Amino acid sequence: MSDYKGKRVYITGGSSGIGRSMALQLVGEGAHVFISARGQQRIDDTLEEMRAVAGPGQRLGGMSVDVSDHDAVQAAAPKVLEALGGLDILINNAGVAYVTQIEGATPDEYRRMMDINYFGTTWTTLSFLPHFQAQRSGTIAAVSSTLGMMGLYGYSAYAASKFAITGFMDCLRQDMLKYGVQVSVLFPADTDTPQLAEENKIKPAETKALAGNVTMATPEYVSKVFLSKLAAGRYHIAPGFENAFVLWAHHKVPWLVRWVIDRDLRKFWRKSEAVAAT
Repeated sequence: MSDYKGKRVYITGGSSGIGRSMALQLVGEGAHVFISARGQQRIDDTLEEMRAVAGPGQRLGGMSVDVSDHDAVQAAAPKVLEALGGLDILINNAGVAYVTQIEGATPDEYRRMMDINYFGTTWTTLSFLPHFQAQRSGTIAAVSSTLGMMGLYGYSAYAASKFAITGFMDCLRQDMLKYGVQVSVLFPADTDTPQLAEENKIKPAETKALAGNVTMATPEYVSKVFLSKLAAGRYHIAPGFENAFVLWAHHKVPWLVRWVIDRDLRKFWRKSEAVAAT
């Protein structure tokens, strides 16, 4: 029997990428699923896919919500609870990325990363907190990033917002102990999503060079690993051996990880200067 059969799940950013894959897998396993995102058309398209794999009696729904808007998030919460008949699992997945040299991002971009990634997670979690506290059970999860634990050239605005999510969830985990509510955080590396495609359009050459031959994960793979580990009660979830190893190494021997990244960055600059000189 599925770990998710009959579970009531709300996923922000559920119309594309990892969120969409999670929604489809959960529906396929018998869960009641409600999704939100900013674009109604993509929500409708994903809902159509969800209905195609749903069984009799499953509750499905979706609506447009801007998670950076505190009032909109607060207004959405009771509608989600009513549509699902309660809530067992909240997955904060909505997020955006922006990559450029540290001085290249405008103040608006720095603010946008925090508003959507960090505050979107915070406002959504806080809006459902009374429900989970009263219920004294359930799961609150958030999608951070490998860059929510370590920095990388070009990701100053993005990484800062993902570090903030990691810190918030660390505190939330302790707050929820007395209520019996599980807290989990996903740390995916590069994943083949529409967001990454947009990111690659403006990604600095240095960042591309550092990515090198890193294997890109599929949203389906990340979703499968995440949901499996979530059901097992894992707190930190890092899909993929390479990704998990990098985060382990950064935790155990951070100086070594920094040395490798800095070496590769300097090597790229030397090569670029040599090409420019010729």
